[in-house]
Amino acid sequence: MDGMVRERVELKSADEISRIRDSALVVHDVLAEVVAAAVEGVTTAELDRLAEARTRARGAVPAFKGYHGYPASICISVNDEVVHGIPSSKRKLKAGDVVGLDFGAVLGGFFGDSARTVIVGGKGTQEATRLVESTREALELAIAAARPDGRLGDIGATVQAHVEPRGFSVVREFVGHGIGRRLHEPPQVANFGVRGMGMRLKAGMVLAIEPMVNAGAPGVRTLGDGWTAVTEDGSLSAHFEHTVAVTEDGPVVLSLPPAGANR
Repeated sequence: MDGMVRERVELKSADEISRIRDSALVVHDVLAEVVAAAVEGVTTAELDRLAEARTRARGAVPAFKGYHGYPASICISVNDEVVHGIPSSKRKLKAGDVVGLDFGAVLGGFFGDSARTVIVGGKGTQEATRLVESTREALELAIAAARPDGRLGDIGATVQAHVEPRGFSVVREFVGHGIGRRLHEPPQVANFGVRGMGMRLKAGMVLAIEPMVNAGAPGVRTLGDGWTAVTEDGSLSAHFEHTVAVTEDGPVVLSLPPAGANR
C-alpha cells in the first residue's frame, strides 16, 4: 500500500531493523504461498483467506485488514487494476491475467510490506511479459539507488529512466513510504523525480519502495468501492515492492531472506 504522510523521518536502530525484518519475512513467506496458489480458476477471495490463515499461523497479523476500513487481508489487483483491488468470491483468475499481490503484516509491533506481480499460468502477452519484467527490474534498480547520502529523487528518477524508454509510464498518484512501527511513515517515496533532488537519504531509514507502472498512460481513477484504482485508459498495470533498510553499507532488502538463509 502507498502512504501519504508528512512528518519527521525516524531513523531505526539495528534492533528495530531486525524486528522489521522479522515481520517482512513473514510477508515474504506468505506471498510465496499466495503466488503458488494463484492459478487458473482460483478466486481472489480464496487467496485472501490463504494469506490471512498463513499469516496468523506464523504469529503475525495481516496489516491491511481494517486499515482505514479496507475489508480484506491482501490487495489483489488484476490486469488494469493498479493497486488496492479488493478480493472477491466472484473473481476467478484466468490464464494470462496480470495479478498484483500486495501484502503487509505486523509482528511484535513492527510492520513489513511487499508486493509482486505474476502472470497466471506463467505465460502472457508479449506486452504483459515486458511490463512485468520491466517493473521488477525497476524495483531492483531503485533499491540499488537507496544509499546513504543519496537523495529521494534518485530512487524515483531511476524507476522513470528504466521504464519510460520501454514505452511504459509511472503512476503519480500512489507512492512508496517509510515503514516501521506504523505501516505508513514518512517519507513519501515517489516513482518519479530528479536525481540529486529531494530529502537526503540516511542510514537507519527503512523504506517501502514500490514502482507502479502502466503499459499505457499514467492516469488512474478509483472505482466506486472507494479502493480499487484502475488505469484510465484500460491498459495493464504492474506493481512490485520491497521493504528496504538504508545502511552505511548500502541498501538491505528486509523482505527477502538473507543470502544463505535456510527457509
